[in-house]
Amino acid sequence: MTSSYRSFGELRSRESEGEDYQVRSHRRDERVLIMAPHGGKIEPMTSEIAEAIAKDDYSFYSFEGLKAEGNSALHIESHLFDEPRALEAAERADLVVTVHGQLDDREEFIMIGGLNVDLRSEIKRQLEAGGFHTRPPTEGLQGIDPENICNRGRWKGGVQLEISRKVRDSLKEDMNRLRTFADAVRKAIRFHLK
Repeated sequence: MTSSYRSFGELRSRESEGEDYQVRSHRRDERVLIMAPHGGKIEPMTSEIAEAIAKDDYSFYSFEGLKAEGNSALHIESHLFDEPRALEAAERADLVVTVHGQLDDREEFIMIGGLNVDLRSEIKRQLEAGGFHTRPPTEGLQGIDPENICNRGRWKGGVQLEISRKVRDSLKEDMNRLRTFADAVRKAIRFHLK
């Protein structure tokens, strides 16, 4: 998905907070930030998945589209995502995990990117053990730009989850499956933090 806006400042000059978009965040264990930079109606279900992973343990941030239509215009690419509250939360965290929506509505898969190779591998292992199919990220969805919001934590390497539309739709319909998904990612994070 290409961005209409190249920065949050550009977006803010044309869109109204509380009407077109909102920011939700909760400060908890600041070692880990779970983030949905394209939440709400921009990439549906990404906010809910991020919240399920964060639970009451990890810090949470979501930038959410609220428009009746045309929310894709609010999509700021991850390496350009500079909403001040997001940057502040990321810079406080050791580790950032971002949740994104990939457009495929025919196949179920999760692509796992980001600069934290060890955590990527552990998340892949845990998701597959939970019955989810993973595949390598395609060009442009690898999350390896150091400026990508997932890599802006203190460790300078996080994880980007690209979840196909078909998986997101299934998680919306089945709360037990959502719990299984979230628990797999949480287990990987706990293992990584040891």
